[in-house]
Amino acid sequence: MDHDGDFSAYATARWSTLVRSAVFLGCTLDEAHDLVQTTLLRCYTAWRKVHKADDRDAYVYRILLNCHRDSRRRRWWGEQPTQTLPDQPAGTEATDAVETADAVHRALADLSKVNREVVVLRYYAHLSEQQTAQVLNIAPGTVKSRLSRALAQLATNTHLVDLAEGTQS
Repeated sequence: MDHDGDFSAYATARWSTLVRSAVFLGCTLDEAHDLVQTTLLRCYTAWRKVHKADDRDAYVYRILLNCHRDSRRRRWWGEQPTQTLPDQPAGTEATDAVETADAVHRALADLSKVNREVVVLRYYAHLSEQQTAQVLNIAPGTVKSRLSRALAQLATNTHLVDLAEGTQS
């Protein structure tokens, strides 16, 4: 079996989804690229184990989350103060899409880390409840309860409520 070819095909097929998942977990785009590269490097070095896993995607997402958690322990990720604020552009379709993405990103950032991980894995990565539980090493019932709390919090999140009110006018 061609392990390098199999890994390359897997990495190519999953790259953009892994990057977007990392962004939804709270990384900037550059940080997300670095995180996915680190994740895939770890997958490559253990590809025989990854390839033999019952659920390869769940295995890779667990590595992604572990790498993300490790990276957050090592660096400070707080805000950087600035003297001047950027100008606000006039609303257009392109900026509306950016505003929507920003609102979703801010709403996800307001969730606790564990709830954000469950939402991203379940609804963005489209993992099943069982796969999500496997990635996070928790019971499927815990996935359901965290999702319930997270969705209730998102339903009242001011970033999303303001966004919904802006689209109704």
